[in-house]
Amino acid sequence: MSAAVIVALRVAATPAAAFAAFTAGIGRWWRSHPLFPLTPKGDGVLRFDPAGPGGRLVTRFDDGTEWEIGPVRIWLPGERLTFGWRLPSFAPDQATEVEVRFEAVGVETRVTVEHRGWDAIPQDHAARHGFELMLFQRRLSEHWRGLLAGMNRML
Repeated sequence: MSAAVIVALRVAATPAAAFAAFTAGIGRWWRSHPLFPLTPKGDGVLRFDPAGPGGRLVTRFDDGTEWEIGPVRIWLPGERLTFGWRLPSFAPDQATEVEVRFEAVGVETRVTVEHRGWDAIPQDHAARHGFELMLFQRRLSEHWRGLLAGMNRML
């Protein structure tokens, strides 16, 4: 996985508090984007289930169904979180990965999201909307930037 979207934002919180807001609060700050819905039914409510190592990121819909977005690969509170990212429309061999780092910078924390692997998803795939990779990544980075800003408002 080489092509990556990288977005960073400083938040007025400790790395531990920022990690908790990202993980425990994801169902409150995550917002759907018209170009990047997780499923044809929309995004539902995201959560880590169970929270911690060995968990997975899932979304739950109003009708009670769930979709597993991906397994948690690294869970280091206040430091780093890595999890798989698969959409229902992905072929079995297609997946991307999200890594989130939490780094103290003075009294703030830099939260860095790196969403990689989009070069493995063909341009004509519905998730890419026919966009060339660079344009797609630019749009996706705007979405992640907005999501992190929403998380920051929760702190």
